[in-house]
Amino acid sequence: MSQPHIAIIDWTTSPQGDPESTIERQIIGSAARVTRTLCETDADLTDEVCGANAIIIWHNMPLTAKGIAHLKNCRAIIRNGVGFDSVDVSAARERGIAVCNVPDYGTEEVADHAIALAMALCRQILPLDAEAKQLGWNIRVTPKLRRLSTLTFGIVGLGRIGTATALRAKALGFRVVFYDPYLPNGTDKAVGVTRVRTLDELLAQSDVLSLHCPLNQETRHLIAERELSLLKPSAFIVNTARGAIIKKTAVIAALYEGRIAGAGLDVIEDEPLRTADEAAAPNLIATCHAAFCSVESKIEMRSTSARIALAAVQGAPLENVVNGVV
Repeated sequence: MSQPHIAIIDWTTSPQGDPESTIERQIIGSAARVTRTLCETDADLTDEVCGANAIIIWHNMPLTAKGIAHLKNCRAIIRNGVGFDSVDVSAARERGIAVCNVPDYGTEEVADHAIALAMALCRQILPLDAEAKQLGWNIRVTPKLRRLSTLTFGIVGLGRIGTATALRAKALGFRVVFYDPYLPNGTDKAVGVTRVRTLDELLAQSDVLSLHCPLNQETRHLIAERELSLLKPSAFIVNTARGAIIKKTAVIAALYEGRIAGAGLDVIEDEPLRTADEAAAPNLIATCHAAFCSVESKIEMRSTSARIALAAVQGAPLENVVNGVV
């Protein structure tokens, strides 16, 4: 029998792996042949990749039903990260291909990043930095500087990352409130935070709104014009989850019109930012879909993906299957 093939697909625009796939090869060893291919979309998939027994795919490289239809021998598609909205999981299920993710690798980093964005907004770190570097000392942003213990930190989605963020926010003195319709009763008591039963109720209370839910049909544009109108004009919004949870045109307009006080967006719909007007939106802090990123998190993520891919080519049970295929 020929040696199994594990194909790593990285994104041409912003490759995240190393050309030698060092970490993956350390895990997989001689059990399979490992290749790495740079693609912009799944139209770029080569015949070699389409013949792989398992695929590891990085974020921002979409794998649609059309691309999945060309996979000949694939048992598992492993998304190098938490989110799997870039993979057509239904199409994979129809072809008997498991889709797996790595749900826990960046929990600490993303929670830390969400808090960093919230703190930068509440304490106006970037405007103060700009003022100081212009040799000024007028503290023009005084009306936006807030005492954390007087503020409500609202969280949408109290999963792993949402919980980690809630605990950090609570430690900083925020009153923490969350909305998550899928959690059992008592979760609020276990974590020591307040629960609300509707998104509208959360929006009305939040001084900082932090998003920690997956992107799916239910959550796409969960925050759009109507929802932004329910926030206080003094509120800040933070997104370290998925860009399209917030409608981009709506949040950019809200910033320009002063209907919210600021936004910290690590992810943004149709990322990266596309125009000078988007980039110049007032009181916007944008980071490069980097909340997950640290030396340690990338090693953990890649090691887990490689372990799942190895199990796939060896016929062993798979971890973190998200589309019900075993």
